[in-house]
Amino acid sequence: MSEIYIILFTLIITLFLNYILNKNEFLVDKKFSSHKSFATNEIIPISGGLIFLICSLYFLSFDNLILKCFIFFIFLVGFLSDTNYLFSPTKRFFLQILIVLLFVYLSETFINSLRIPFLDKFLENIFFKYTFTIFCYLVLINGANFVDGLNTLFLGYSLGVAITCLFVAKHVGISSDINNFLIIVILLSVLYAFNFFGKLLSGDSGAYLISFLLGYYLIYISNFTEIVSPYFVACLLWYPAYECLFSIIRKKIIKTKITQPDNKHLHHYVFIFFKKKLKLKGVILNTFSGTSINFFNFFIFYNAYQNLSQTKNLLLILLVSFIFYNSIYFYLKKISNS
Repeated sequence: MSEIYIILFTLIITLFLNYILNKNEFLVDKKFSSHKSFATNEIIPISGGLIFLICSLYFLSFDNLILKCFIFFIFLVGFLSDTNYLFSPTKRFFLQILIVLLFVYLSETFINSLRIPFLDKFLENIFFKYTFTIFCYLVLINGANFVDGLNTLFLGYSLGVAITCLFVAKHVGISSDINNFLIIVILLSVLYAFNFFGKLLSGDSGAYLISFLLGYYLIYISNFTEIVSPYFVACLLWYPAYECLFSIIRKKIIKTKITQPDNKHLHHYVFIFFKKKLKLKGVILNTFSGTSINFFNFFIFYNAYQNLSQTKNLLLILLVSFIFYNSIYFYLKKISNS
């Protein structure tokens, strides 16, 4: 199928849905909380997830019918959250566990190896294998939702992951999925362009759906060949995963509810920093802040790709990423509070 056709179709669907949603004030971000209105007060359609679902179901070749069903289910949880029919974070998390558990069970999509002998011993236990795989999915999709707070941050990050997956698929010879990766790159590129100018948000539905699908494909790539170290996958997904774990620990330390959203994530402090130092405003400030974080992430992706099978080097890249994140976080937090 022509790439031009996919681009045009996605553009038409995006423009049409945005018009309908805005006109009917349905599935729009009405800024009902300080968390929602941190970066902008504009009412923006939360259409990214719906557009990606429609286009992916239409264009992607799903050899795995179970995957096709479950991307809809995980989208639905996010959609109900975006429309405020499922406001409770606890209920959303329970549904996520149920959906991911059923998906892993029915599709038998496991993380099979961590390339460290004593850890692989644990993975020989089926209960541990289920628990660890489900845990990784949950950390990823919730972390993706955490970082979806600025223009281009989540969609740009996802686009970078998808492009890297496309290169890896060509490198290791996964010819059956190269076309799927190309389609995902095109869909995310169109959504990214609209999000860049603040014309749509991915929302919970988009964050859950896109991260779930990318997580599945990365597990598949890691299991497909020994060329790809599982720590390469970790390098691609480190940011949303670490954001999720870091936020849980942070909230435990300050004794606030883990499920309570706040404005104390890294991207919030980056936003405040550029607002103070560069005097940027509006969409420019929003987009510039998100893009600046992704520049570092793309640097991580590039170096991880150069060390595709080198587990020790990839572990070092992860360590540097964690140290850099913590250093920047506490530095920016100090500045914003001064």
